[in-house]
Amino acid sequence: MNKHTTVIYPGTFDPITYGHIDIIKRCFTCFDNVIIAIATNETKKPLFSVKERKKMVEESVKDISKNIEVDCFSGLLVDYAKSKNIKNIIRGLRALSDFEFEFQMVLTNRKLWKEMETIFMMPNEEFSYISSRAIKEICALGGDVSHFVTPGVEKKLKEKLLK
Repeated sequence: MNKHTTVIYPGTFDPITYGHIDIIKRCFTCFDNVIIAIATNETKKPLFSVKERKKMVEESVKDISKNIEVDCFSGLLVDYAKSKNIKNIIRGLRALSDFEFEFQMVLTNRKLWKEMETIFMMPNEEFSYISSRAIKEICALGGDVSHFVTPGVEKKLKEKLLK
């Protein structure tokens, strides 16, 4: 694989977790540059605004590499990738249950832009069961989320959910 490339890691990151961070670190085994593309997808009814999510992502990844760009996009991922002239997409797979949805997305994106390639990465097994949705629920019920998110993200979760 040509290592002199850039990959897009898209997601809602509501909020970013240690599982996401693990995938971001793994991206650098194959790519020189990573664009973390935060989707403004309001249909998912995110807890945090796009601006808040971007700030949390930037803070969470600041010490990983200078070759990380954090950006936001709305609309189709294919259109965003074309606008950046980047054909490589990284998606994280935690469990078999993620695969069906991701498989449909890959085929749909490929139909929209045949040059787009999606690469799946699995996080370290210690992060494979983490989801942003579960972390928000645990925090809302007063549980300890420090094993799942950075201290900055934990603080923001508590501010939002434990008023």
